[in-house]
Amino acid sequence: MTELRVVLAEDHYLVREGTRRLLETSGEIRVVAAVGTADELLDAARRLRPDVVVTDIRMPGSAGLVRAGMEGIDAAHRIREASRDIGVVVLSQFSDAMFALDLFRDGTEGRAYLLKDRVGDIDELLGAIRSVAVGGSVIDPKVVEGLLAKRGVSDRPPPAELTPRELDVLREMAHGLSNGGIARALHLSVSAVEKHVNSIFLKLALENSPDTHRRVAAVIAYLGPR
Repeated sequence: MTELRVVLAEDHYLVREGTRRLLETSGEIRVVAAVGTADELLDAARRLRPDVVVTDIRMPGSAGLVRAGMEGIDAAHRIREASRDIGVVVLSQFSDAMFALDLFRDGTEGRAYLLKDRVGDIDELLGAIRSVAVGGSVIDPKVVEGLLAKRGVSDRPPPAELTPRELDVLREMAHGLSNGGIARALHLSVSAVEKHVNSIFLKLALENSPDTHRRVAAVIAYLGPR
């Protein structure tokens, strides 16, 4: 397996070095730079052209990144604008969906938003890194659960929107399950799940585009604020 080249950005030294060691011990990642500011992150991404950037949402010393507390997301947008080949994983202590929605505001391809406690779950973190490296997207299940609660998904949606069964499928989709996994979780056939997924995409007007990961976009489009 080819190692993925990663730039890691975290302002706390012990957290940064601990995360670096965790990633490199996996045997799947080579951390080509570990930096402590947003300026250093942007410079490293420009010079080293990594496969993926993993960054904290808050980064000090960020000239030109004007939104305090959102430097990691702003840097992620700049990196994606400069090179669509670089995936970005933003680690955040905030489960409020507004931060995740900001990251995905210009599209979902090659972006992931995870809560920082996922750093301790190497499989989840590695999964997000692998996904964005090939243009996929990931949104933390806890953020999705918050969105589901705010939208009151136990209520029957208007007929013009999603059916209760489609909402069930969307919920499992949001937790990263494949169609086969959703079928097992909901005791449906895979073909039935595929029909529900296609209906969700149609109702939410999500076209099949190489620039959009429709499964994540479906979660954001329906569950996000209107």
